[in-house]
Amino acid sequence: QVQLVESGGGSVQAGGSLRLSCAASRNGYCLAWFRQAPGKEREGVAAVNRDGSTRYADSVKGRFTISRDAKNTLYLQMDNLEPEDTAMYFCAASPFSTCTAVPDIAYWGQGTQVTVSS
Repeated sequence: QVQLVESGGGSVQAGGSLRLSCAASRNGYCLAWFRQAPGKEREGVAAVNRDGSTRYADSVKGRFTISRDAKNTLYLQMDNLEPEDTAMYFCAASPFSTCTAVPDIAYWGQGTQVTVSS
């Protein structure tokens, strides 16, 4: 069992920045951020694989940065935010080597809302 507790969501104007955090109760998992906008499917945003490599969705490359520290806290630095980034953001954990798709995920956080206004 892995507990995931997110923080850091909020409202910002387009072009602004936010930083999300997720405290994971155990290490050794692939950790990722997903998001879900109203009426849309949940999608992968970024992931830190078990070997430490990172992967990003094309829509956020160059704007978002994912990282994980030694205390197993996952971060998502979001810069140059766009209204299209508005969604509920979820921290996720998987026992697999990579975790970029919903079926890969075994554990979910409760979610944190990000709202970007134009």
